[in-house]
Amino acid sequence: MDNIATNMEQLYLKAKDYTETSIELFRLNAIDKTADLVSSLFVKLILVMVVAMFTLFINIALSLYIGKILDETYLGFLVVSGIYLVVAIVILLFNDKLLKVPLTNLIIEKLLKTKAKRNFSNTSDNENI
Repeated sequence: MDNIATNMEQLYLKAKDYTETSIELFRLNAIDKTADLVSSLFVKLILVMVVAMFTLFINIALSLYIGKILDETYLGFLVVSGIYLVVAIVILLFNDKLLKVPLTNLIIEKLLKTKAKRNFSNTSDNENI
């Protein structure tokens, strides 16, 4: 009877260790995926900011050039502003297709990428055994 109690206690301890390890692994995987996603989005945000600054200066130059052609500086800025109004309307009309779907796909890809990479490494580890 003592042997059965010892075996039950060992089984309980192993199950407890397994559960704690599984929870820790889940937590670490969540941290890894979150860090990968946040860092990827941060890099894209910086890239967008650099492109926005470039676009700003190009637009100022274009506005001044068009204003010079039309002999009135404010007309150049008005034309460029009109172009941006058209772009804003197009983005408003096609918001899901242009912004929401690609961003959602990027997030899903980043979240699943780590899992696929990990599965590949597990497969190659199993082949070496």
